[in-house]
Amino acid sequence: MNASVIKIKETWPYALASAFLLWLAWPPHSWTAPLLLIALLPLFIVLEKIEKAPAGKKGKTVFLTAGLAFFIWNTASIFWVFNAINSVNTGFLGIIVSLFVSLIPFGLGAVLLTTAFWLFTRLKKKTPLWLAYTGLISFYVAMEYLHQTWDLSFPWMTLGNGFAGLHQWIQWYEYTGVYGGTIWILLSNILLFETYKAIRQRTGKIPFRPIIASLAWIILPVAFSLYTYARYEEKKMPANVVVVQPNIDPYQKFGSTSVGEQLDILTKLSDSVGQVNTEYFIWPETAIPNYADEEQIHSNPEYLRAQSFLQPYKNASLISGLESVKWYRGKQSLSAKPTKNPAVFYDNFNTAIQIENSPEVKFYHKSKLVPGVEKLPFPKLFSFLTPVFAQLGGSVSGWGWQEDPGIFYSRSGIGVTPVICYESLWGDWIGEAVLQGAQFIAVITNDGWWGNTPGKDQHLMYAKLRAIESRRWVARSANTGISAFINQRGDVVKQSSWWTRTALKADINLNDQLTPYVKHGDLLAKIGSFAALSFLLILPIRSKIRS
Repeated sequence: MNASVIKIKETWPYALASAFLLWLAWPPHSWTAPLLLIALLPLFIVLEKIEKAPAGKKGKTVFLTAGLAFFIWNTASIFWVFNAINSVNTGFLGIIVSLFVSLIPFGLGAVLLTTAFWLFTRLKKKTPLWLAYTGLISFYVAMEYLHQTWDLSFPWMTLGNGFAGLHQWIQWYEYTGVYGGTIWILLSNILLFETYKAIRQRTGKIPFRPIIASLAWIILPVAFSLYTYARYEEKKMPANVVVVQPNIDPYQKFGSTSVGEQLDILTKLSDSVGQVNTEYFIWPETAIPNYADEEQIHSNPEYLRAQSFLQPYKNASLISGLESVKWYRGKQSLSAKPTKNPAVFYDNFNTAIQIENSPEVKFYHKSKLVPGVEKLPFPKLFSFLTPVFAQLGGSVSGWGWQEDPGIFYSRSGIGVTPVICYESLWGDWIGEAVLQGAQFIAVITNDGWWGNTPGKDQHLMYAKLRAIESRRWVARSANTGISAFINQRGDVVKQSSWWTRTALKADINLNDQLTPYVKHGDLLAKIGSFAALSFLLILPIRSKIRS
């Protein structure tokens, strides 16, 4: 490493070390989560070695080294994504599209995070070290926030998600959300790296100041969280809720198993645990897999059968996944598709429907769609590709969406936000519904596309973060597992096994109180993004800014 030029073949062991530590700490691993606080140390060490080398294309080496670390981490943690994408697109062209779409979570996320570190090394040449570190945190948070908000969104690997398996340590997410966790992890690594440097530079002397600062930054939030966790008490506002897991193979769900047979399974499971005082039955995503016309829903036979099931449960409401369709005169949305009649368009939706013992019906259309699978990214820009994807089965850009989060109210006044699958990654989105009156969170999903991989476990664990951020119970109904109830502290109170046909019931506590995070949303991410833009203005300046 003392040669005049440092090449990627000399830096890859450091990149691999950081990637391994990040993967080992990542869900579904739980007790290894604290490794996130040191996982970036090898990367910081090698970046400094690159910086001190007297010659070579340092910027390129930085980018390749950091890029290798983040690409390996992302790929090792979410390799199962390719299973889900490939299951939708078949044939040669389908495989090509699957590989292309897979670049969104695997490659694009890694590029964004790598860019944050590359910008940090550039900023470090022009500003005092403390300001460069502030820039790094800002760049990193900004890139994560970008990957949550644009049309290529995939916030699965947001660094703050990493402590989902050790939720007792992060009860303070009710103030900051997951971006508080990202900042905590990054600054922990920075402080420990500076401590490491101080120890190496002060032979025979103990650098107490950086050691104390590092330990305080790590220990104090954990101590506060454990104290909060131990002291937290839920207000008694009970409601009986049932979640159903029909365990229907997703590859048979839309073909060999009829809708009638699926309804038989759903109603029998619901009746097996339903009570006279049950307030909500929750069925999974696309539990009713037929394209129901929303305007004609009251005459739809599956709707009538589901409503008939509710008759013995006078106060109960049913939330079910549904595939639905709406017809328009004229193109009224970006996702609307034409028919043979040039004046008529339609949208099909991944829908949550609320059915009651009354004519009242409520719909919510899934808003956060998986890019490249459920929605064509940047539809105005890439609208010319729609016919190409239509030839591949119509899976890409196939769904319509709504612009705002949904909230359902039962006849007894209980407010619940329906969250469909992938949407459970958006804390601020769910927070908006809580702000509007949601007293608990109903997650409906179909995780069977991923198979028995870590994907299903990660998805469940991320729901714990939503419970902590909003201090709301989560009732999770999954078609093929894992279904669960999660309390306001983030504890999984009940859960099903994978690939098991079952139903669970629980008396959950409703909550009307609003957490600081619900009130302010992803404020830290917005501040970080603004700061990142400000730091970008510094980069063109040639002379170093003096402290």
